Amino acid sequence: MRVLHIYKDFYPVVGGIENHLSLLARELSRQPGMDVEVLVTNLGPRTVVEDFEGIRVTKSARLAHVASTPLSLALLKEVGRRSYDIIHLHFPYPVGELAALWRGRAQRLVISYHSDVVRQKLILRFYRPLMLRLLARADAIIAASSNYIETSPYLSRFRDKCTVIPYGIDVRFFQSRSDPAVAARLKAAYTPPFVLFVGKFRYYKGLKFLIEAMVDVTQGTLLLVGTGPEEPALRAQVKGLGLESRVAFLGAVDEALLPSYYQASQLFVLPSFQRAEAFGIAQLEAMACGLPVVSTELGTGTTYVNRHGVTGLVVPPADPPALAAALNRLLSDEALCQSMGRAARERVETEFTVELMVERVVALYRWLL
Repeated sequence: MRVLHIYKDFYPVVGGIENHLSLLARELSRQPGMDVEVLVTNLGPRTVVEDFEGIRVTKSARLAHVASTPLSLALLKEVGRRSYDIIHLHFPYPVGELAALWRGRAQRLVISYHSDVVRQKLILRFYRPLMLRLLARADAIIAASSNYIETSPYLSRFRDKCTVIPYGIDVRFFQSRSDPAVAARLKAAYTPPFVLFVGKFRYYKGLKFLIEAMVDVTQGTLLLVGTGPEEPALRAQVKGLGLESRVAFLGAVDEALLPSYYQASQLFVLPSFQRAEAFGIAQLEAMACGLPVVSTELGTGTTYVNRHGVTGLVVPPADPPALAAALNRLLSDEALCQSMGRAARERVETEFTVELMVERVVALYRWLL
């Protein structure tokens, strides 16, 4: 079975969809009878072909980068070079979608619908016809949660084509790696207990509300792992609120060390306030390490993953007092924290493993063919 995955970026670019794509492509390529390729854009102006763990990855020449979208005429050309059994698009990426519709040669078209287009309202006016045509053309649409199908104004029109396949993670990786030196360094530098956030500092992550909430959190330190465009404003906010000793910017952390940061923390928080947060894969990583989660109700996959009162607590978005109350409740009740952490680990081990995700994707491919 020849399968082509199309998106805008790939490893070593990191991000929720990029990490998911590299994991999915790698694990699919290990399945018997599966020939997997990846087509993305290069960070530079020329096309290169790379080998990623035995997978052919074509990175097409990039002309420019506009509104979070890499532009690449070469990608349009590359799509038509070969024929495939399955073209698997990772949505949204308009250039890849146009290429698949115009030049793609495949028996079946599958779309992983990762998120609605939320912020680019003006662009959406012109993009909507292509998007609707694409969804109508698809043979199957993968959504990571039933919540997103029902609340998306676009997916709900095509629910008969949708199938729910939640994201999966390598649970053993997060549970088997622990470096005590990381916890020791954190405890030497900051005051425990630790509230952890991991992710890109993007507008929709709601970190400004989390930092505001820390004014009323009675103990501990907020550890922010990651970087992103919001960082200068967030640092200024921390300084303005006098929280320099309570909020730590730790920067990007090497993937091999990331499990140790989860395991050194007491709980995980995902304060996103926009539908662009369609799932929150970092929640799965934290839960695999036995951490309870504080997340927000967005009508997306965040609360499909984190069950209120079971694996953590769910609060309204953009509500610093509610965030502070949830954090204080868990930080002040060790028994509750531990019981929710155990339930979180069990939920990931049962529902969100990479093995289960790959099994479901392969079954969909075979059914379509």
